[in-house]
Amino acid sequence: MTSWLYLGALTVSLLGLGTLDWRYRLALFVETRRTLATLASAVVVFLIWDLVGVGLGIFFRGDAPYMTGVLVAPEVPIEEVAFLTLLTYQTLLLWRAFSRARHARALQGGETS
Repeated sequence: MTSWLYLGALTVSLLGLGTLDWRYRLALFVETRRTLATLASAVVVFLIWDLVGVGLGIFFRGDAPYMTGVLVAPEVPIEEVAFLTLLTYQTLLLWRAFSRARHARALQGGETS
């Protein structure tokens, strides 16, 4: 049962980000297609980066009791895909939130750029 803890934690975290996104209408619930395309393209780039690292012997999958052992590619566990999605989604939400805040300040005259 412990072998699913990390993937479960990543899933809960993704659901938490989704809840924040839904509440503040930052990305997925405003521009669904654009958000999904952004997330998918970024995750693919990171996965290619991982595969290059694995090929060069830089990255490897260690033994951990909290991982499922399911691989999507040699030395690339399913948890890596979930983690990269989490990382990308979090970054996108932060970008959108800060962008919205900057825009609101500019409209109030608080920024002179």
